[in-house]
Amino acid sequence: MEFGVFILAQQRGYHQSSQQVIQNSIAQTVAAEQAGFNTSWFAEHHFNNYSLSPSPLMMIAHAAAKTSRIRLGTAVCILPLYHPARFLAEVGFVDTVSNGRLDLGVGSGYQEFEFERFGVKIAESGEIFQEFLDIIPKGLGERIFEYHGKHLDVPPSSIAVRCVQDPMPPLWITSGNPVVLGRGVRENHNLFVTALLNGNEAITSLRERLDKVAEDNGKDLDRDVKFGFLRCAYASDNRAEVDAYLDNARFQRRISESLKYRRAHSSDGYMVQEEPSPTDLSFDQMRANLPVGSVNQVIDKMLEEISILRPKHIALQTQLGDFDQKTMLRQIELWGERIIPAIRKEVGELNVATAA
Repeated sequence: MEFGVFILAQQRGYHQSSQQVIQNSIAQTVAAEQAGFNTSWFAEHHFNNYSLSPSPLMMIAHAAAKTSRIRLGTAVCILPLYHPARFLAEVGFVDTVSNGRLDLGVGSGYQEFEFERFGVKIAESGEIFQEFLDIIPKGLGERIFEYHGKHLDVPPSSIAVRCVQDPMPPLWITSGNPVVLGRGVRENHNLFVTALLNGNEAITSLRERLDKVAEDNGKDLDRDVKFGFLRCAYASDNRAEVDAYLDNARFQRRISESLKYRRAHSSDGYMVQEEPSPTDLSFDQMRANLPVGSVNQVIDKMLEEISILRPKHIALQTQLGDFDQKTMLRQIELWGERIIPAIRKEVGELNVATAA
């Protein structure tokens, strides 16, 4: 069982400077490596405070110089917002400076606000994304490649700085579209999924959908597909501390939905106002749904979720809103010392028993 930290780099208000948010994100990555996490994931968003990471590849290039072992992932690069030639060149460069530690997560994007400012039609994002999935293995795997599609056109070209990982970094695909996930399954890529802030019922439904995607594409989900699960989780005996984490998790969902559904408001054109959402959950509902509470409660709930979904990787949301940085660094350390070893031990024993 692999574990990662997922870093949005959010700014909940002007009491946080952009420099502070980015420095906190890097510090969490360094702490995650020291705690024994496998991966640190960096998001991509633009033009507002939902995420201050405009380029996960640039974040990784910087984090690579601060770390030596932890893998560094994009979660995700919004492919329709890139030129394919520059994207491929930067992937090769980042895999090189990280000494082959890059995990390449990609997606088609969902915030029309961003697409408008890049001059890209969000209605075409799915088609552009599919063409990128054609180009990436060609560009990274072939010395000279070319591509001529409906949206993307690359004349015969060669990427100068080749990937250290041969022929390319692992590709992680995130999408709500079963057709896109099916392509990922067929082409032996990894998947990234989430149940948002929902509980076991949603996780069960997610597992059923993934089973169907795998089956429809001639694969067995457990045997043939590696997929990661993005999850909010927090361990503490201090109820106020847990509530502060849940408050920031709810903030994240409120801002994400307001941007996705074009109902976001801002008094200055940048800082998105946090407003209650029709889909809001109470703290009590979130406590029932999520692995939060004492260390033992978190371990037990996480093992329950793992038994339902059976992912190969779990990515914990650590950098949410304006949650206190010192407290989060201690949380990352706690996961490394107590929670991750306990979960790995139980999952390992379960796998041995199942195999026997």
